[in-house]
Amino acid sequence: MSAWDGIDEFISVATTGSFTRGAKALGVSTTHVSRSIMALERRVQAQLFHRTTRSVGLTDTGRVFFERCERIAEDRDEAIALIGDRSAPQGELRVTCSTAMGERFVAPIIRRFAMQHPKLAISIELSNRVIDLVGEGFDLAVRTGTITDPRLIATRVASRSLYTCAAPSYLASAGRPARVKALEEHECIAGTASAWHFTVDGREIIHRPKGRFRCNSGHAVMEACISGLGICQLPDFYVLPYIKHGMVELLLEDVQAADEPIWAVYPQRRHLLPKVQQVVDCLIHELGPAMNSRGSSISSS
Repeated sequence: MSAWDGIDEFISVATTGSFTRGAKALGVSTTHVSRSIMALERRVQAQLFHRTTRSVGLTDTGRVFFERCERIAEDRDEAIALIGDRSAPQGELRVTCSTAMGERFVAPIIRRFAMQHPKLAISIELSNRVIDLVGEGFDLAVRTGTITDPRLIATRVASRSLYTCAAPSYLASAGRPARVKALEEHECIAGTASAWHFTVDGREIIHRPKGRFRCNSGHAVMEACISGLGICQLPDFYVLPYIKHGMVELLLEDVQAADEPIWAVYPQRRHLLPKVQQVVDCLIHELGPAMNSRGSSISSS
């Protein structure tokens, strides 16, 4: 008997929540799965599942055991991939990104990447929550800002500019701020960012927006700005389409912050995997041009 016997069956049932679905995922019979897990429980001398006629759930011991087994299985599969066909991404690629950037740019790029690699299964989670890539088993994240987690590697794949703007109707009634400090006297429309960034005499200046309207959707913030509700600061792909048509005007251009890097972030232990290496290369070549062309095409429409 191998020490690995029953582990794949255990992981499959724990993941699917059912002996029947777990067996189907492995392509074996339910009887085989049930016997394998019973033998595993005897070997570890612990009950791993609560079984009823209606449901199957992990015990506390089973939950701890599952977390360890899942990581071991991932390491095994990655080791096989590393010494196998290095040129062909395969297995599952789990990616996360912020909702707005993911919907508009990252998801379409990853979709095209998947179409080129039929052995690869893709799972994308779009969320503004900062996901623990290592703890939650993700292969890759696309993020902005500073990356400080020592367990992660960050590769710059693109950049974006942050623009501060307001509608002509708002500026006609409230005036135009001449410096960052003057924003305290204006209605500011807040989005997901809790701070706005500027550069004054080589120093970064932070303004924390306050106003009557806040929304976690960049599109909604932009629409509120166009309607004259106040001043906003958003990435270029939101703002530029409306600059050309005069629907908003740029503010504080002389103290605009430096371009913000966009990173592909991935756990150190996965950076040699073909699926990670090649999707990062894909993002390097496609994300920046996609963001620039989207802004240009909307601007000219």
